[in-house]
Amino acid sequence: MHIVEIPSFFPPYGGEFCIEQSKALQALGHEVRIISNVQLSVKKSVWEFLTLPYHRQFIEIEGVPDYQSFMRGVPKVVRPNVERWVGIVREMFQTYVERYGQPDILHAHCAKWAGYAAMLIARDYDIPYLITEHLPSMIFREEFGRKGTDAWQVPLLREAYQHADRVIPVSEEVVTDLAPYFGDDYHWTAVSNVIDVDFFAYRKRPPRMGRPFRFCCIGNYIHRKGYDVLFQAFRMLAENHPETELHIAGTGTDGQACRQAIRTHGGHTRIVAHGRIDRESVRALLYDCDVLALATRDETQGLVLLEAMSTGIPVVTTEAVPQCVRIAGGCWVAPIDDAHAFCALMNQVIEDQGDQSEAVSKRVGEMAAPPVVATRLTQVFQECIAARQRV
Repeated sequence: MHIVEIPSFFPPYGGEFCIEQSKALQALGHEVRIISNVQLSVKKSVWEFLTLPYHRQFIEIEGVPDYQSFMRGVPKVVRPNVERWVGIVREMFQTYVERYGQPDILHAHCAKWAGYAAMLIARDYDIPYLITEHLPSMIFREEFGRKGTDAWQVPLLREAYQHADRVIPVSEEVVTDLAPYFGDDYHWTAVSNVIDVDFFAYRKRPPRMGRPFRFCCIGNYIHRKGYDVLFQAFRMLAENHPETELHIAGTGTDGQACRQAIRTHGGHTRIVAHGRIDRESVRALLYDCDVLALATRDETQGLVLLEAMSTGIPVVTTEAVPQCVRIAGGCWVAPIDDAHAFCALMNQVIEDQGDQSEAVSKRVGEMAAPPVVATRLTQVFQECIAARQRV
């Protein structure tokens, strides 16, 4: 099967999930390529804005061919930026077809805006398109602001959902979460994201005797990740377990705002901030820690939770995570925005003597290992192609 992947977000601004799914589909023997158009922000990085390539080019990322473009966004000019981004993707697809031929299917990651672009391309070329949705509603609320469902973006994204041959939420809860914006009158099938279970392989941890108990939290320092709740919970936990450590990692965790929050919500000296770290360092941190704690306020799936459980440690998180992540024996769930309840679970997991880590790791693989996800996606793609042919 000839598959074109179109991500809404891509390095250096995330989007690794597109690469992982592409590699998994490629491993099954499919012809897979990515068309990536990244809107650069001068506010995020002046260096990247000025130095990344100004021309489109065919490159390879981790063995997957990518037709790459970097678009310079104009600050605070949202709608023209969107229109230009979508137009560039459509132009790139035309060039792609001239070089490689027409694909059997388009697979967009997130309706905003790859899914919308895929809809327009699918109309032009009469091919099926699917949208894997990774974004939670809180991101849309933050962007759309007070206008909410009256924002100009909503009808366009709703149209992309309704006309998709299939929408693939990464958990069933995503459909309900996004329904206030985009409805639920579309054909969908939930499929997990990919976890590299070979990279995040199970490892039995050494005995805890003679060393501090270590929590970690891996996520960018943003409101949605609930660091303020985590810091409050850890302050309370430290009253009974003063030797316990908390390691935090992700963009902004070593910044001034995060340091101020630590002082405001506890100021505990045993909080270690690692800042932004690479994939190998994420794995090393998970292997060095006993529990991952994420007081998230909104989550479509929570890949870092699955990665942690895959390596053999449990997670303490909130009711924001979907049921598919709540693996028995590996996932402890507290109410959202409840530092006392979160602290109680952190305390409980310290005192827990059971060890189901290897069984939990296996469960993660059965749901999210690359061959499992790629096989399920292939089935969905084939169903959509067959349905088109019957029309």
